[in-house]
Amino acid sequence: MTTRPGGSAPHDGGKPQQDDHEPDASLDAQEARDVEDRRASSSKIVHEVVRLQGEEELARPALALCLSGLAAGLAIALSLMCELFLRSHLPDTDWAPLIYFLGYPVGYVIVIMGRLQLFTESTVTAVLPVATSPTWRNLGRLSRLWICVLAGNLVGVTLVSALMAGEITITHEQRLIALDILGKLELQHWTRTFTLGIPAGFIMASIAWVLPNSRGSEFWVIFSLTYVIALGGFAHVVTGSSQATFLWLSGSIGFSEAWFEFTVPALLGNIIGGTGLFAVLAHGQMRSDLSADA
Repeated sequence: MTTRPGGSAPHDGGKPQQDDHEPDASLDAQEARDVEDRRASSSKIVHEVVRLQGEEELARPALALCLSGLAAGLAIALSLMCELFLRSHLPDTDWAPLIYFLGYPVGYVIVIMGRLQLFTESTVTAVLPVATSPTWRNLGRLSRLWICVLAGNLVGVTLVSALMAGEITITHEQRLIALDILGKLELQHWTRTFTLGIPAGFIMASIAWVLPNSRGSEFWVIFSLTYVIALGGFAHVVTGSSQATFLWLSGSIGFSEAWFEFTVPALLGNIIGGTGLFAVLAHGQMRSDLSADA
């Protein structure tokens, strides 16, 4: 079969064959625009959107990162408070967690939609610029961002946990309910926390990847995926630290247990899940697409 100078083969009486990546030629101009508006962005476009977000985060001053991380830590602690508020109105049944876990996404909705700095989100957004251009300067900027954001997050959740443990922001009865909800953390070994931190990191990184295509459904994306973290009992370093710190300040566990049985293992698991798995796979997918187009 012969081809035309532009590379298209004759089809149906000499008409050029339609590009499979374009809307059907039978659609009018308005219908074609509607198709383009509703078509999800390609992985390359999503990758670039997330990478640019990461570049903005890496360029922010250290003080701004610390303050944003602090605000995120204060907000994310609302997840535990909302859980215990719901639990206080529920009977002690097997299905009760399905209801009071609905409070878990509240802090994430505030933090992510409010564009505050949360450590696990930066395991993909801030990593993509480094993966694209792996220089010592970018690695230094990534380390600075992670340290500032994580420190701010942990200080924020510790402040709220101290207020809760001191029965300043909650009542004595609500404090006992919170201790009942979090009792399982006392029996969890650090290796278990580490393995449960990997899927939590992956899920949080996936939120940052999915949001550019959510188009008005951001709330439901954040809510549903973080609800899965609660249902699965996965370990998120920031939210989990608010829980572990509350148990420590309430005298249920020791300081070393709070840090070395939960915070540090959850941190490592989140980094592996968010950076080692999701960010690397997402970047590798984009590189594969570029190689296929070349």
